[in-house]
Amino acid sequence: MTVSPTETRRVVRPGSPELVEFVAAVAEDARRRRDEGGTEPPNAALAQVRQLRLGAVRVPVESGGGGWSVTELFDLLIDLAEADPDLPHILRIHFTFVEELFAQPRTDQKARWVPLVVAGFLFGGALTELNGKPVGDQSYDTTLTPRSEGGYVLDGRKFYSTGSRFSDYLRVSAKLPDDALLTAVVPADRAGVTHVDDWDGIGQRHTGSGTTVLTNVVVDESETLPWRGTGLPVRPRQAFQQLYLHALAAGILRSVATDAAELLRTRKRNFVFANDEQPRRDPQLLEVVGTLSATAFATESIVRAAAQAQEVSFAAARDTGFDAQLESEASVLAAKAKVSIEDPALRAAARLFEVGGASATRASAHLDRHWRNLRTLFSHNPTAYKARVLGDLLVNDTPLPDAGHI
Repeated sequence: MTVSPTETRRVVRPGSPELVEFVAAVAEDARRRRDEGGTEPPNAALAQVRQLRLGAVRVPVESGGGGWSVTELFDLLIDLAEADPDLPHILRIHFTFVEELFAQPRTDQKARWVPLVVAGFLFGGALTELNGKPVGDQSYDTTLTPRSEGGYVLDGRKFYSTGSRFSDYLRVSAKLPDDALLTAVVPADRAGVTHVDDWDGIGQRHTGSGTTVLTNVVVDESETLPWRGTGLPVRPRQAFQQLYLHALAAGILRSVATDAAELLRTRKRNFVFANDEQPRRDPQLLEVVGTLSATAFATESIVRAAAQAQEVSFAAARDTGFDAQLESEASVLAAKAKVSIEDPALRAAARLFEVGGASATRASAHLDRHWRNLRTLFSHNPTAYKARVLGDLLVNDTPLPDAGHI
């Protein structure tokens, strides 16, 4: 394994001095890495995530975790995204996996992973494939072939493997010989697992979202989990995962506003047609900064409102099992959050340059990263599809898609 379980210690509390210090250290490390060329991933921050056992914040206290609420988790995600949006993005599949472990029904297969989460281990995902499957299809080319001595052999090639390169375990979806689906959870450094650093997105550049190659990977029966279609109710994870990305957008927009304020505060020269010799006193430039601040506030507020619905649906899933109505309500609010946030956020990241002039476009200023990161985050499921489904629901009372892509 890449890490060893940490000593038993209490998971940090929301807003604790230790957590505040950690977030500040993440921001400082991100600035250093940008100034040094931006090629280094957030390795130091990930080491601290493991040491602080932040991956266990949603694990109940009685199971050794932090017992955080969903809204407390989302507040943390916003703070971390303001500091370095790559870091919480790397943890997206991990937090999704943790929720699945505690959803009803509880099983021994799920319970075996809880001590590893509590110990500080991180779980990445390898789900998506670059194939030409038809619309709505959820089959995979990756295979789990039964072995005569028991267990399986895993073979395939995954892309968009967010977090996998930095994780300790991988959650991989594959098909059986009869085309049924099964999930394997294996160590990220097991023989036959190859992580290819080929993610070349314009934003979120250090999320490890490239290729995972699986070649004759041995999988024990105990390292598998049921998938959809097996008779066990499985929560449609997309609503949580989509809202998760918009929490990152909220943190980025905080940075947009603070960067704009600092840019204007320290700027010496103004435009020849400006309203004041001092840029920081120019009412039109101040209007831009005020608008950016308001956009950041609105985005945070929307994300928190949608997170409350996730709070309710997750509580039901843990206590009594999945509630279809609560799941639907959470999905609708996650979709509304995406539709309402995207355009204002992208405009805000572009308007940042209005207060800085040509100097703000210099590569050394790194201000283009905000738009690039937002554009990359928002490309997860087109907004047009979500808006269409919301309209069909409101006008025609059409149920949400079963696939969970709302």
